[in-house]
Amino acid sequence: MASKIPNAIFNNGNSIPMIGLGTWGSPGGGQVAQAVKDAIDIGYRHIDCAMAYQNEHEVGEGVTAKIKEGVIKREDIFITSKLWNTFHRPDLVEGALRTTLNSLMLDYLDLYLIHWPVGYKEGVELFPYGPDGKTYIFSDVDYVETWKAMEKLVGLGLVKNIGLSNFNIKQVQRVLDIARIKPVTNQIENHPYLNQAKLTAFCADKGIIVTAYSPLGSPTRPWVTKDDIVLMEDGTVHAVAKKYAKDPAQILIRYQIQLGHVVIPKSVTRSRIVSNFDVFSFSLDASDMKQLAGLERNERISPEFGAYGHPHHPFEKEE
Repeated sequence: MASKIPNAIFNNGNSIPMIGLGTWGSPGGGQVAQAVKDAIDIGYRHIDCAMAYQNEHEVGEGVTAKIKEGVIKREDIFITSKLWNTFHRPDLVEGALRTTLNSLMLDYLDLYLIHWPVGYKEGVELFPYGPDGKTYIFSDVDYVETWKAMEKLVGLGLVKNIGLSNFNIKQVQRVLDIARIKPVTNQIENHPYLNQAKLTAFCADKGIIVTAYSPLGSPTRPWVTKDDIVLMEDGTVHAVAKKYAKDPAQILIRYQIQLGHVVIPKSVTRSRIVSNFDVFSFSLDASDMKQLAGLERNERISPEFGAYGHPHHPFEKEE
């Protein structure tokens, strides 16, 4: 089953499976570890995680269990993690990575990303709120200095590829201007309600693969309200799904793959993990791709509320 997964090719010649299991917002208590084990059994060979999700130890448990069972070897699985905002200071980058590697029970990562361009106050708290309890305390570290520290990790053999997440056009360009090692991907929120056409075109022009998170519109995000629109319930999405005899999630995942994006849908439910993976036996025709793209409404799900006012906030002054 795993052999059927197409790969995207990075600008350095390395490859990444075009579908992975996302783990943001997945509950702990063993559910993440089980989801990882289920995903590997089903055929997934790409797991996306991050220190800030606070469940990397469970990802490690799941991956290690399948290696011990002989289902996979380490080199068969692609593991992504992300440098959190409180570790942007260059002297903290390697230590943060080693903490992640320890949690994941791995010797190296396949891909390490700067999670956000915004830096937060260094310290033990991942989310260092200020007096208002809503806005984080910022660090003044510039992410271009963080990037130089990321490059050193490649030389140490601790990561095979490095990239960005949630960076806008100007921010990606600033990294490119100083980079000794070019970013291989920019992981961004992407779905028909937020296509980010300018940013994705820019990344494509620069040879940077887009990885799409929240491809299903993240219907279970913690801050969702009853008045929020729900992408998975959109009439157009349902009409396209009916046409292909697929469910809405499969249509939205296939949409990303046909855009050339790597896609990382999240679930801890085995049946959903199975159906989300079943997206390689059909193709959406051009008219349906156009219909889905036409749903654009600049509806951002993950605006990083607590970082508004930070000089490097990626969404306050977008292109």
